[in-house]
Amino acid sequence: MKPRCVAMAMAFTFGGAALADNPQFAGADPHALFIGSDLWIFPTGGPGGSWSADRFGAFSSRDLRQWKARGELIRRDQIRWIPDDGAPAHFLWAPAIAIRGGRYYLYFSVGPQNPTPSRIGVAVADHPQGPYRDIGRPLVQDGGHGFEAIDPMVFVDPRSGRAYLYAGGSAGARLRVWELRADMTSIAREVSVATPPNFTEGVFMHVHGGLYYLSYSHGRWNGPDYSVHYATAPSPTGPWTYRGAILTGDARHQGPGHHSFVRTPSGRWLIVYHRWEQAPGPAPYRGERQIAIDRIRYDAHGRIRPVVMTDGAASPTLASR
Repeated sequence: MKPRCVAMAMAFTFGGAALADNPQFAGADPHALFIGSDLWIFPTGGPGGSWSADRFGAFSSRDLRQWKARGELIRRDQIRWIPDDGAPAHFLWAPAIAIRGGRYYLYFSVGPQNPTPSRIGVAVADHPQGPYRDIGRPLVQDGGHGFEAIDPMVFVDPRSGRAYLYAGGSAGARLRVWELRADMTSIAREVSVATPPNFTEGVFMHVHGGLYYLSYSHGRWNGPDYSVHYATAPSPTGPWTYRGAILTGDARHQGPGHHSFVRTPSGRWLIVYHRWEQAPGPAPYRGERQIAIDRIRYDAHGRIRPVVMTDGAASPTLASR
């Protein structure tokens, strides 16, 4: 089980804005996507003040320098089924957003895994900033038996129009995939997939040049081996060809992972992820994880080149190359 109850101070207030370079702001597990010309980031943790794992917020930027806090999306006390398992405490983490039919779908993890299995929920809104309305039941609740129901990601295949939910990892380190119905809030069927090499958690799917890229985090979330690896496939459900690690710690940053890929309006690719701002050292790392944004480059064969982590003004903007 991946603990999430680490205090996290966010450098923003409701409706406010702040200037940033890498690292952009405190947070973890960022799901990022472009909505119009703005990059939105949906992280673990609430906006403004320390994180108590009881709500989600969002931030947006038009230049990757000035960020606007978009307020509160949903709180734990608005999700009425959470206490049904009788566990003494619950945390929210790893939000993911999908857009379909002009509506916004927020998928999220509810844990911890013990003493009861973790679950995945979904809430719906008419606007990216919400308010989001929980559907009244967990979407996935069959944790345990080698599977931990965490870290959801939903990918709508541009070829078929089908929506797939990816989830799992950590204690079980097992990947599972389901096809969603058109309502995006119920499961049509589970798709049998292999778990790729070095998979731990934090899966993401994107397509580039007709090839499907399954990327994911490897290692312990607060340790030096946390990193991003990837595999490619001819379809969103495999079969996977493992391609190796693309984002690992360096002399100034440790534990980079739980990421999103985004394609800018000008066609360039970026990776949005969290990391620890420190020199190499043993686990466990303490303090706050920071969200950073860096460039993605593909070679002539479609392989992703290793990511170079940047700081300060060297970090990308929407005008930079």
